[in-house]
Amino acid sequence: MSSRRIGAHVPASGGLAKRALGYAETIGAEAIQVFVSNPRGWATPEGDQVADLKFRELAADRNISTWVHAPFLINLGSPTEATYLNSLNATSYALRRSAEIGAHGAVIHTGSAVDASHVEKAWKQIHDGMMPILDALDDDAPYLLLEPTAGQGQSLCRALEDLTHYLEALEYHPKVGICLDTCHVFAAGYDLAAEGGVKSTLDLLVEVVGDRLKLIHANDSMDVCGSLKDRHANLGEGHIGSAPFRDLLSHGATAGVPFILETPGNEPEHGREVALLKEFRNL
Repeated sequence: MSSRRIGAHVPASGGLAKRALGYAETIGAEAIQVFVSNPRGWATPEGDQVADLKFRELAADRNISTWVHAPFLINLGSPTEATYLNSLNATSYALRRSAEIGAHGAVIHTGSAVDASHVEKAWKQIHDGMMPILDALDDDAPYLLLEPTAGQGQSLCRALEDLTHYLEALEYHPKVGICLDTCHVFAAGYDLAAEGGVKSTLDLLVEVVGDRLKLIHANDSMDVCGSLKDRHANLGEGHIGSAPFRDLLSHGATAGVPFILETPGNEPEHGREVALLKEFRNL
């Protein structure tokens, strides 16, 4: 199998082994991303050891790599104490559940300071709260993947260079990686659709984070470059277009990095997009 696996975020309602892997088989996915809790809530339900084991075994048998997306509510830079504490707990939970189901990493959004006066405090609280969680991880633990947002509000990672601040706050911990969302980075002002846009963006990312890129969310954008709007479109139906994804799949920085679709639709749409990305990969 290619080092650049192709797949999608898949539904888990109905069971990881049955629903998530069944969906993956239908669309031809080589990698999947799942939620392990309500993406819009703070609940942290306990896993089922028997179900987790069955999922791990079937995913291994089918050679499918798994990734977890943590709840959207997580904002480690929030000035609201309850949100901050809940975010720490939800991040720790996502990492634990990732390990239990055999996932390679858990994705969190890099979040916002909310208020410009809170930025410096945000970096300190991220450091103080996350370092004990990261230092408790062993060498085989899943990665914590930082996903820069579309740049709206007081985003902590409005520019790719801002990832330096996040990595510094986390002491460049070896279990911290990066998840690049193509819609987000395009909305933040990096024109992937321009000639040479993919190369310049990925070259800059490598300059900033080195070899920490672990996952790509492959999404087109409903809005123009620099819109600061996070609205995903199906590949080729937005302002990025399909051609840049061919360039992404051939850039050296993406070697070994899975591509996960988070685009609208279900099996028919995702099946077509998985096939398109595989076609680009094989060029």
